[in-house]
This record gives sequence, C-alpha cells and structure tokens, in this order.
Amino acid sequence: MRKIKLGFLLLALCNFSMVKAQSVEILGRVESTADVENIHVINKNLNQFTITNVVGEFKIMAKLNDTLQFSSIQHKPHSVIVTSSIINLRAVKVYLEEQVNELDEVMVGNFLTGDLMSDLKNIKGKPPINFYDVGIPGYTGKPATQSERRLDEASKFSPKLNGNSMGGGGSVSILPVINAITGRTKMLKKRVKIEEKEELMQSIKGRVAKDFFLSNPLDESLHVDFFYFCADDENFIKRCKHKTDFEILAFLRYKYKQYQQNLQVTKN
Repeated sequence: MRKIKLGFLLLALCNFSMVKAQSVEILGRVESTADVENIHVINKNLNQFTITNVVGEFKIMAKLNDTLQFSSIQHKPHSVIVTSSIINLRAVKVYLEEQVNELDEVMVGNFLTGDLMSDLKNIKGKPPINFYDVGIPGYTGKPATQSERRLDEASKFSPKLNGNSMGGGGSVSILPVINAITGRTKMLKKRVKIEEKEELMQSIKGRVAKDFFLSNPLDESLHVDFFYFCADDENFIKRCKHKTDFEILAFLRYKYKQYQQNLQVTKN
C-alpha cells in the first residue's frame, strides 16, 4: 500500500515539474490612462519579445515564475511574475502607471513685476519678425536637405527676363531640360531617395534595435549590416515610413528570416 501511495506521490511531483517547466502562450492586455499601443513586453527568462496592439493586447510565451517586463516612453517600468493562476488561465491583465516628467521651475530672462511701464524698461532687444505680421507666407515645415534643394533648382521651370526674375516678355529657363537630358535630375532624385532611406533606417535602428535583437539574436557585428539589408528592400519606405512600431517589427522579422538564409548560403 505504501509503495502505491509513494508511486502516486512521485507521479504527481513529476507532473508538477513538467507543468512548471512547460511554456504556454499567454494572452495579455495592458490598461492605462495613456496610449496602450506599442508597449514593449519582454519575457526576461526566455528572451521573448513582443509589443501591444492598438487596444493594448499582446501574446507571449511564458512558464511558471518567468518575469514579464513592460516598458514604454509614456509609462513607468513594470514587471509581472508569472503565477500558476496566469498559467492556468493563460491570460493576464496589467495596469501601467503613466510616466509624468516634471521639470524644475526655471526663471529665464528678466523678472517681470506686472507693472507694464516698469516691465517695458526691463526688456532688452527687439522682437523677431513674424512672417505673417508683414503679409509674407512663411514656411513652417521640415527644412529641405541640400540634395532636395538642388533637385528643386534643377527641375523647376523659372521664368526669366534678361537674367532677372519674372517680368514682361520673359522667357522660360532651359536649365531643367538640360538637366533632364544630361541625367543630372535623375541623379539628384536617386540621391534624395538614398538619403530618405538612410534617415528612416537610422531612426528605426535607434528606436527598436535593442528590443528586436533580444528575440531575434544576431551577432552584434552584423547589426548595422542587417539594417542596411532591410533598407535595400524596394518596399522599405512603403512598409516602414509613417508606420507603427508593430508594423515595422513585422517587416524586420520578415527580413530577418531572409538575412539568416543568406548567412547560411554564405557559410556553405
């Protein structure tokens, strides 16, 4: 009888150990007063990584006693230990506290008393010119790069009059036609495209590289080469520009598989 009880006990212990060591997919949801999209979720024990969708939902593999770490710019870092209850339900709900960055009060310039005449005497210098105050439309967008300015100058038809700006009886500059024939316009367009890809690639690398390589291991010496490999894809700008981190990571994972295949071919 004792042998039977001992056998049942050992079987129960084995089953418990198997459950403890087994990884299962956890469906989670993050709640917060701030935006819950693109929050990083990392299983520190399994080196698994994912991000939340627009409603704060995520899926990640985990086992008992694993640590799930949650982080984003808008929230305070938070960790959750995977309990047996989470394993049994295969679900977890997490509330993140919004990160509020408070700056120390700084007094810049002259101290104003509230007395108009006194304060006017304390103010030095002249106010800057406002384009709209003088009726001139000012450009408030992103400053053009040198290549973009050169492309604009090379391809824009500008009316001229004896070498001067537009006037009566003016003629159209033939420079854009010459630039098109000689290939200068095409060369400048290509240069602008390359610079656009480079800027986008560097931005993505700075934002997601650290977390991406946690779940997609790659020798550190190949990290930069991998991102240039992604930027060389003809759909890179279409798939990554003005996209969420979730969409960008999906593209990077797709390119990661191709990159690993290329490495295998090179080794063989």
